[in-house]
Amino acid sequence: MKIIVAITGATGAPLAIKVIKQLKELNVTVHLIVSKWGKTTIQHECDMSYQTLCDMVDVVHSVNDQSASIASGSFKTDGMIIVPCSMKTLAAIRCGFADNLISRAADVILKERRKLIIVPRETPLSTIHLDNLFYLSKLGVTIIPPNPAFYHHPQTIDDILTDIAVRILAQFDLNHPSAKSWQGLHDHQ
Repeated sequence: MKIIVAITGATGAPLAIKVIKQLKELNVTVHLIVSKWGKTTIQHECDMSYQTLCDMVDVVHSVNDQSASIASGSFKTDGMIIVPCSMKTLAAIRCGFADNLISRAADVILKERRKLIIVPRETPLSTIHLDNLFYLSKLGVTIIPPNPAFYHHPQTIDDILTDIAVRILAQFDLNHPSAKSWQGLHDHQ
């Protein structure tokens, strides 16, 4: 399986790192694109260098390389995850404004009718943001706001990140061993 992971400059870099780690634990080939501000956010939020992140994945693409393999529909992938997705990137994807490799790769995923997962990171959401999300949802894009679940009684931030990441991977029918499913309050075995 080959999945593109794009990281934009919105807050949420620790979730992106968790998603990449889980994908690699499941032996998925990861193609990575990081925006200019995504690199800054990784350093700030994760205390991790861009190079350390690059060493975690299989293929790294420059955000400015419109000639990259993933910029063409003839290059087969299983889909793309944009985590976190800034509102700027969201707007570019909605309008087909492929001004960098992140929005171009998303455009390719849409035109080839492959799976696109957007993890939007903004709050509160404006009507423009909601309209962009709704429009892309009608095109088949899966929108996964990074909202934590509390029924598993998470004890750490890592517990929360793990839960959200396994939900993202589940969209590709990938079942990470750390996934916990809801068992119901009154179900008995």
